[in-house]
Amino acid sequence: MGRGGIGGAAAMETADSTRAFVKDVRRVIIKVGTAVVTGQTGRLAMGRLGSLCEQVKQLNFQGYEVILVTSGAVGVGRQRLQYRKLIHSSFADLQNPQMDFDGKACAAVGQSGLMAIYDTLFSQLDVTSSQLLVTDRDFKDPSFGDQLRETVFALLDLKVIPLFNENDAISTRRQPYEDPSGIFWDNDSLAALLAAELSADILIMLSDVEGLYSGPPSDPQSKIIHTYVNEKHGKLISFGEKSCVGRGGMQAKVVAAVNAASKGVPVVIASGFATDSIIKVLKGEKIGTLFHNEANSWECTKEATAREMAVAARDCSRWLKLSSEERKKILLDIADALEANEDAIRRENEADVEAAQDAGYEKSLVARMTLKPGKITNLARSIRAIADMEDPISHTLKRTEVAKDLVFEKAYCPLGVLLIIFESRPDALVQIASLAIRSGNGLLLKGGKEAMRSNAILHKVITGAIPDSVGKKLIGLVTTKDEIADLLALDDVIDLVIPRGSKNLVSQIKATTKIPVLGHADGICHVYIDKSADMDMAKRIVLDAKVDYPAACNAMETLLVHKDLNKTEGLDDLLVELEKEGVVIYGGPVAHDKLKVPKVESFRHEYSSMACTLEFVDDVHSAIDHINRYGSAHTDCIITTDEKAAEAFLQQVESAAVFHNASTRFCDGTRFGLGAEVGISTGRIHARGPVGVDGLLTTRCILRGSGQVVNGDKGVVYTHRDLPLQ
Repeated sequence: MGRGGIGGAAAMETADSTRAFVKDVRRVIIKVGTAVVTGQTGRLAMGRLGSLCEQVKQLNFQGYEVILVTSGAVGVGRQRLQYRKLIHSSFADLQNPQMDFDGKACAAVGQSGLMAIYDTLFSQLDVTSSQLLVTDRDFKDPSFGDQLRETVFALLDLKVIPLFNENDAISTRRQPYEDPSGIFWDNDSLAALLAAELSADILIMLSDVEGLYSGPPSDPQSKIIHTYVNEKHGKLISFGEKSCVGRGGMQAKVVAAVNAASKGVPVVIASGFATDSIIKVLKGEKIGTLFHNEANSWECTKEATAREMAVAARDCSRWLKLSSEERKKILLDIADALEANEDAIRRENEADVEAAQDAGYEKSLVARMTLKPGKITNLARSIRAIADMEDPISHTLKRTEVAKDLVFEKAYCPLGVLLIIFESRPDALVQIASLAIRSGNGLLLKGGKEAMRSNAILHKVITGAIPDSVGKKLIGLVTTKDEIADLLALDDVIDLVIPRGSKNLVSQIKATTKIPVLGHADGICHVYIDKSADMDMAKRIVLDAKVDYPAACNAMETLLVHKDLNKTEGLDDLLVELEKEGVVIYGGPVAHDKLKVPKVESFRHEYSSMACTLEFVDDVHSAIDHINRYGSAHTDCIITTDEKAAEAFLQQVESAAVFHNASTRFCDGTRFGLGAEVGISTGRIHARGPVGVDGLLTTRCILRGSGQVVNGDKGVVYTHRDLPLQ
């Protein structure tokens, strides 16, 4: 939204172009379902109401015009009447309780209580709200529409939040919570009616589920429908039972949403249980189900395109189960093709670099995306090194004789399909593709938009070298951000996601997919200088760890120093050298006090890549405790001549990579001899540290028998004897 600012923020990787209209949204109608307002017992869900009011306050203060249509009065009234009847019941009445209440009476009792809660919550947030009760009969008066708009627009000009509810207490319908007749018949249809009458820019309907699903939300096979296309979904979806506390259910919401969309008001059905659904919708994020009057004319959904790409990669990967020599030849052909097309690749890369410079991108990003002279040759050399590696697929890890003529084997096998989302470096595409082919995996790649032309030419050259017997679609190139959200939903096809980029990107992907994610969100690397350290060695290592490539994830962020080294010539000389290199030093509490350097806000605070935090510690055990508490489990180093201290550090620091007397910059797949890496993992499940070919494999069990059956283990003599590997 241009006026409010939420939609004007930098688009997230999971944003969807079909939601781009939200940048122009000003007037928002939010319909809150009974299941959101109340719990299963009918009591108000104060936590959800509080979150709702917080979001409305944020929108109100940022210039949005917000109108609420709230359900829940009948449910709240019924709960209150039940309570009153119970406390006034005799013992005989309690033996045979009658808890059926007239819906109009429930509405009359519940409306005042519900509005009082809203008023209290909004008052605490310095927001003014107002109540407007309407009935179906009101809209039959030709002059009512004008009066309604005049009142509502006056309230919005005063930044007052209008709260609408159907006045069920005086509705002309006999049972307003059951009778679906008239101009509107529940608060869902009322919200759709108001959206058209008040010229809303969007209607957001909050429910107890994340949106409209292809089947029951509880069914693992059901998939959320991000964009509702009536011709496609109208006859395919069957609706289950509605919420036990509400009146409409999902079917009523869909009918209302289709109605509003047909009149030009986009609608999003989203979860009211999440604390930030409204904000996410207005940021253009792909959550919930969108209803739009142009949806029927849109091309086939990107979900289908993304699925087709992922399925094609999986199908091709099955044809990649070739001999080691055949897969090796594919890699050698790719290396030759890169060198043969170096001039074309360089031209496309130079165009990307020039465009990035014109767009004002940071110099560090431009440097990362530049394919300097000799880079293609180095990439081809690394591909040939990967080709010459021992074949990882079908490598037998264990053989056991289970019983006579019954042999169990555990062997490596490919994971399946990988989705790699990487930053601006086009050389990463080459490395990742090579590792995927060597490990027998299908691959989907999404690079940074700033290197789009470089990625496209590299993808074309690489896939051109893949034989038709395997298929060019083994490696798919994702070209738009829109497709990422669809791919992240394909947990039935994609087996692993590896994001390579900023902390925000990694955290966001982890939060938006059910697919396992391998990577790291932070690179807080430590170097600890022990009291026995060779200070000349320490200076070399620390300077390299910090200034060799400051923006790298394996660069030093924190320097821990034994307290006995304070004010020694060796440490003073080291700090001077760091400052000469342009490193800004911040101090922890002790270092700040002793050295009078600026105090660090937090040991996990992110400064620029040329900043470093310094702190003094009592001994190696204090250093270990500090790293395990404040580190990111990436790479940490000890500099010492004390072997006992070194061994304690190596064994007790809980990081993916732990070094003794070596720079943290060595934490790299190529430097470790892995050929290349798809990323660095700090997790504890699956691979850790730089992830090469072996990190893209899993294991499977093979049993070779000669007709054996279990039959209650009768007659089976288990030997469980280890056999030599073949």
